Amino acid sequence: MSKLLGSKIKVKPASKELGFVLYEGNSVLDGKPIAAIATLSSSNVKTGNMIQVWIIRTDINPVEASKLGEDISICGNCIHRHYNNGACYVNIGQAPNAVYKSYVAGKYPKFDYQLHSGHINHRKIRFGSYGDPAAVPFEVLEKFSKLSLGHTAYTHQINHRNFDMRFLELCMVSADSPKQAKKFQSLGAKTFRVAMAGDSLDNDEIECKSDSDNVQCIDCGLCDGKSKNIAIAVHGSRSKNFKTNLIAVGA
Repeated sequence: MSKLLGSKIKVKPASKELGFVLYEGNSVLDGKPIAAIATLSSSNVKTGNMIQVWIIRTDINPVEASKLGEDISICGNCIHRHYNNGACYVNIGQAPNAVYKSYVAGKYPKFDYQLHSGHINHRKIRFGSYGDPAAVPFEVLEKFSKLSLGHTAYTHQINHRNFDMRFLELCMVSADSPKQAKKFQSLGAKTFRVAMAGDSLDNDEIECKSDSDNVQCIDCGLCDGKSKNIAIAVHGSRSKNFKTNLIAVGA
């Protein structure tokens, strides 16, 4: 029997999702199993409350992956990896490990366009809160960038043999010296250069707005791979390792 107009119908409240699995499959970088997971709430003071996308190995927790060098699947051979005694500011034992545990516990449903688009289409996304976006097929992240209000993204993989050059449309290319920045810009990239405190800006660079004006990423949006070449002073608890790594690679 059909319901009468005006009769009360119990409506199940919308579920309080923590996040979604955007991608499960092989890493573009080395073919190992990875996932890209979007979490919907963030208390990150620098970025603001952007959707955060974490790229992790699915078969090993991030702490162990880092210790064993298995994070090469999601970070490539980035000189800043902890495995390389690098300057990466990410505390892998905190947020990335928590995301991994929630993923293993089945707390993140697979993203369904019909059901879940409303969680993203009015939000801004940070691709690669941990892990490099270029480990994920370009088409996957391009789709979500178009669905969102805007995004930030960074890649250190421009020299990787499997790098998809279309990521230059989405990502800032990380550079570790003015020389690298110029080289990558000549390939069509917008660069995000990590600098030592006190270093000078190049003529075509601006300082990260978070450093210069205390503007959050959610309100800035220049790290979209299209807007500006940006430089930022090295930061984080491991920043002392930055100069050592640059000397090691001759940047």
